[in-house]
Amino acid sequence: MVNIFEVYETNKMIEQEKLDVRTITMGISLLDCIDSDPDTLNKNIYNKIKGKAKNLVSTGREIEREYGIPIVNKRISVTPVSLIGAGACKTPDDFVEIAKTLDKAAADTGVNFLGGYSALVSKGMTLSDENLIRSIPKALSSTERVCSSVNIGSTKTGINMDAVKLMGEIIKETAEATKDTYSFGCAKLVVFCNAPDDNPFMAGAFHGVTEGDAVINVGVSGPGVVKRALEKVRGENFEVLCETVKKTAFKVTRVGQLVAQEASERLNVPFGIVDLSLAPTPAVGDSVAEILEEMGLESVGAPGTTAALALLNDQVKKGGVMASSFVGGLSGAFIPVSEDQGMIDAVNRGALTLEKMEAMTCVCSVGLDMIAIPGSTSASTISGIIADEAAIGMINQKTTAVRLIPVIGKDVGDTVEFGGLWGHAPIQSVNRFDCSDFINRGGRIPAPIHSFKN
Repeated sequence: MVNIFEVYETNKMIEQEKLDVRTITMGISLLDCIDSDPDTLNKNIYNKIKGKAKNLVSTGREIEREYGIPIVNKRISVTPVSLIGAGACKTPDDFVEIAKTLDKAAADTGVNFLGGYSALVSKGMTLSDENLIRSIPKALSSTERVCSSVNIGSTKTGINMDAVKLMGEIIKETAEATKDTYSFGCAKLVVFCNAPDDNPFMAGAFHGVTEGDAVINVGVSGPGVVKRALEKVRGENFEVLCETVKKTAFKVTRVGQLVAQEASERLNVPFGIVDLSLAPTPAVGDSVAEILEEMGLESVGAPGTTAALALLNDQVKKGGVMASSFVGGLSGAFIPVSEDQGMIDAVNRGALTLEKMEAMTCVCSVGLDMIAIPGSTSASTISGIIADEAAIGMINQKTTAVRLIPVIGKDVGDTVEFGGLWGHAPIQSVNRFDCSDFINRGGRIPAPIHSFKN
C-alpha cells in the first residue's frame, strides 16, 4: 500500500532533486527480418520496428502525464546488425543502407535514438562483422538517431586485439567524417568489453540474441536525489553513509519499476529489466561528481576518489536489487565527462586526469565515457586506451567501455559544445608515448585463468 508520505516524497524528488526516468527502451529482435535480398531485408526491418514501436512514444507520454514522472527519452534497441545483414550485405555500403533504414524507422516512431548498429567480435570477426565495422564512419555521419557499439572482448574469450586496432582507426575516421559537428559521430559510438545484452542506455544498447521478440527495459536516474540525501548526514560514519545511499537507491528504483510495469502492460510487451544507473546530466545538481564531493572530497580526482566511487556503486546496487524483481543492464554510477558538470569542473581545475579516470573505471559501471581528446591523437593511442579498458573489464569480470571523441582541429585547452544531454567537454591531454608496436602485434590476448569455471 502506498501512503501519502511516499507520494509526497516522490513528488519532492521529482520537483526539487531532478529525479527522472532517463529512458524507456524497447528491445526488438530482427532475427525474423533476415533475407538474402538487401531491399527485402530493409523493408522487413522497417516494418518490424514500425509495427512493434508505433505506440512507444505516446505510451511514455501518457505515463508521464498520469504519474507526473518525467521520462526523458524513449528509445529502441535492435539485434546486432552485423548478424542481421550477414546474408544480404556484401560491402560496407550495403550496411550503410541498413543504417539509413534504422534512422527512418526511428524518426517515424518518434524515438530519440536507436541502438544496435553493432558487432560482437570478442573472439574473432566474420566478413559481415568487418564490413559493418568499416561502415560505421559513413553510417554515423549520414544518420541522426542511430547509435553503434562493438564488443571487442570478454572475460570468457579474452580480447580481440585485431578488433581493438581496427576500432582505433574507425574512431579516427568517424571523427573526421563528422568534423563539422565537433566530431560528434564519436559520441554515438562505444567500444565494449563484456557488453550486456539488456542495456537500455545509449550509445551501447542492443537487443541480445538470447532475448525474446520484444522487451521493455527502463533506465532510472537520480544523482540529485542521492546528493540531497547525503547532505543530511554530513560528518556521519561510513555505516550511516552506506545506509543512506542504499535506501535512496531503493526509492529511485521503485519509480523505475512502476514505469516499467506500466509500459509493459500498456504496450503488451514483456518487462525486461530496470537499469538503476546514476546517469548525470549537465544540469547543476544532477551530478555524480557532486555526490563524491559530498562524501568529503575537495574535488573529484583527489586521493580517495576511487574508494568513494566504489562505495557509491556498491550501495546503489544493493539498494536497487531490493526494489525490483529484475535488475540488469549496467546498474551503478556513470562518470561521463561532458554530461556531468562536476566532472567538467574537476578536469578544468586540474584535479581529474585521464589516468585517474581509468583507475575509477575499475569500480564504476562503465568506463572512459564522453571524453574529448585532441584531434591529432593517433589511432594506435586510441587503440591502446581501448585495450587498457578492456583488460580492466576482462580481469575484473565487469563491463567496461570507451567512448572517446578525438575532436578534429581542437587541442588541449579548447572546449567543445555538444548540446542537450550531451553537454560540453574540455579537451583532455593524452599520454604522448607511443604504443603502436604493441597494438600492431595482432591476434588475441587470452582469457584470464579465472575464466575457466566449468
